[in-house]
Amino acid sequence: MKIAIYGQYYKPEDKIYIEELLQALKIHSIEFVIEHNYYLGLKKHFSALNIETFSSHTELDPSFNFMFTLGGDGTILRAVTYIRDSNIPIVGINTGRLGFLATVKKEQIATAVELLLQKKYLVHKRTLLSVTTAPKNEGLASLNFALNEVSVSRKNTASMITVETYLDEEYLTSYWADGLIISTPTGSTGYSLSCGGPILIPQTKSFVLTPIAPHNLNARPLVIPDETKIKLMVSGRENKFFLSLDSRITTINSKTEIFIEKSSFTLKIAEINHQTFIKTLRDKLLWGQDVRN
Repeated sequence: MKIAIYGQYYKPEDKIYIEELLQALKIHSIEFVIEHNYYLGLKKHFSALNIETFSSHTELDPSFNFMFTLGGDGTILRAVTYIRDSNIPIVGINTGRLGFLATVKKEQIATAVELLLQKKYLVHKRTLLSVTTAPKNEGLASLNFALNEVSVSRKNTASMITVETYLDEEYLTSYWADGLIISTPTGSTGYSLSCGGPILIPQTKSFVLTPIAPHNLNARPLVIPDETKIKLMVSGRENKFFLSLDSRITTINSKTEIFIEKSSFTLKIAEINHQTFIKTLRDKLLWGQDVRN
């Protein structure tokens, strides 16, 4: 087995869990590499650490069986920029609070490695969004995809913006709001949810359009088929606006045409030890629990 390891930054409280992961990999003679910047952070605290690294998505070839991420859901969103269309499944080790994507508990790292070796896991595919603009936006470059959501929002103003929206070339409406979120099922438990959007099961073949603080109060989140091609044009008092793809932000000009559709590739997430989305949802949102006392 061969794996890649990714983390955004080293936290002292994670040391025991990193040691457990490295020890489990060593015991089972598993080949691994660590993302270069994360490795530099680790090396300051693990003096004997001397491991191969990777710095680009081009270094992750089909010989890799998994990518392990150490952190939370935000770490996985960053890891996707390395995974891209390589089809390498992600195993999210959550070293913080329970996440919707990073579901391997930090106390169960050794068990997770053993279950992977025994092939006792499931792989689920997650839909991504793809974005292009006219005129072309250099800020997107090759990273024009998002796992959670694509959003447009105001930049240098407190005034609301207008988001002219089309579905399959048919005019839908113009949202007067702070912005608009286009969410995948994966992202439905993130930014969209905090703005009043619905929760979608990951296998749902739909996207959600969720306005951010809409001024036209009859504007409500809208669920659409994931084959729908979306076009947006933003206008307002200022000439520049934010276009966000997960945690990556670029600036667009007024009247830029933004085209959003389902990406040509999916992301694979490994599910271990029956930590299903339904169970995670129930645990994270405290459904069925009386916490009044």
